Amino acid sequence: MKHLNIGDQAPAFSGTDQHGNAITLNDFKGKKVVLYFYPKDDTPGCTAQACNLRDNQHELTSKGIQVIGVSADSVKSHTKFTEKYSLPFPLVADEDRKVIEAYGVWGTKKFMGKTYDGIHRTTFIINEDHKIIGIIDKPDTKNHSAEILKTIE
Repeated sequence: MKHLNIGDQAPAFSGTDQHGNAITLNDFKGKKVVLYFYPKDDTPGCTAQACNLRDNQHELTSKGIQVIGVSADSVKSHTKFTEKYSLPFPLVADEDRKVIEAYGVWGTKKFMGKTYDGIHRTTFIINEDHKIIGIIDKPDTKNHSAEILKTIE
């Protein structure tokens, strides 16, 4: 598993969001980007995290922050998830895991005594010049916006 650190250049990426639009990191040059990786649409922890970011969207955007979610789910899955919870930010469908692997968040996990490969819930805070200025490993899904704001202060 690749390991990125604060101060590293954020890997460039391209993908497709829930509306079928092409999306790249370069689309957000000049803005802070919160790139959050999550395991699966419409699961309890992922829903809590997405809804916390949705509920605090105004505060995040007022600080010049663009939120982008990434998982290995399909565009169709992201569309349903977005519509069900009125999510106001792009979700990148990374079914081939190119973005997930570029950011080093795919690896071995353990849950209820089972070992398997999957996405490690991780958030990268990227500055206007695409440098990583914060990494939140294992974010608190119900208070994620507060963690982000505390990291950028």
